[in-house]
Amino acid sequence: MNNTQQLVIGYIGNGKSTNRYHLPFALNRPEKIKVKTVYQRTLGKGGWTPFDGIIYTDQLQEMLADAEIQAVVICTPVDSHKALVKQVLEAGKHCVVEKPFALNLADAEEMFRLAEEKGLTLECYQNRRFDSDFLTTQQVIESGKLGQLFEVNMNYDYYRPHVPEGETSYQRDHAFLYTHACHTVDQVLSYFGKPQEIHSDVRQLLGPGRMNDYFDLDFLYDGLKVSVKSSYFRVKSRPSFAVYGTKGVFIKETEDRQEADLKKFYLPAGHDDFGQDLPEHYGTLIYYDEAGLYHEEKVPTVTGDYARYYDALYETIINGAPPLVTKEQTLEQMRILEKAGENLA
Repeated sequence: MNNTQQLVIGYIGNGKSTNRYHLPFALNRPEKIKVKTVYQRTLGKGGWTPFDGIIYTDQLQEMLADAEIQAVVICTPVDSHKALVKQVLEAGKHCVVEKPFALNLADAEEMFRLAEEKGLTLECYQNRRFDSDFLTTQQVIESGKLGQLFEVNMNYDYYRPHVPEGETSYQRDHAFLYTHACHTVDQVLSYFGKPQEIHSDVRQLLGPGRMNDYFDLDFLYDGLKVSVKSSYFRVKSRPSFAVYGTKGVFIKETEDRQEADLKKFYLPAGHDDFGQDLPEHYGTLIYYDEAGLYHEEKVPTVTGDYARYYDALYETIINGAPPLVTKEQTLEQMRILEKAGENLA
């Protein structure tokens, strides 16, 4: 622990994940987080503009030997995660791993076993827990205005046919199930817990031997069904969230806007309106109150902030708080994805 009580972090990888989904948020917590070093195997490749004050290196062992660095975040393709996690943990560093966490459940279990042997924190980076649409939906549910909840539909749609059409063989680490359900399945597990039963419909719409480009997962609880659905072939996206209870319904048509701003290089630092919805993006809540009166109203969107993941990581490593993303949640997600995709080939 250093004198300033900052958490000092290094990154492995200098691509889209590091520059779009991590650094803008870690650097927005300067009182808690110090980003010291970014390792890139081939310096300068990829065209991302370097952030001021960060050391960029192509010497991984030098970064891992830096005694000031307490945690390392791995932002590389999933097939490299297991080997890199081993290097980071063997170097005595805490470790955060981008989604998907591992290629399979067995690898994930092995990674956690090593972390426990070393007495180090190992977590999956689940920033989507801080999506504005997800946070707003939780607020509505907890208001009680929907009555007893019985159905939640979560949709994560695209119209990007060129992605599956551009692949002529099935690769597990490119499957839509693994690269996108890792967001929404974590949201389900983090809020609703482990389900009693799961039904899955996972397809290769372009035919056998092609990319997985569709999934529909139903999580069954006592009196409640939570469905997670996604496709690369949705010309018009379904609502991001549709929540039904005995007294009402909440519909949030549009998804969190942090990613849209990031794609335009409109970063959270210095922009108070970063990622925020306009009134036309607000969700609609329709319900009957205790007197039987009908209400229809717009619900202002709760502000999303992926930096909250780094707030939690700081509390875990510096102050000993329980991890935000637990080993059990990550392993359960791996079990679910592995089972749902077992017939893909």
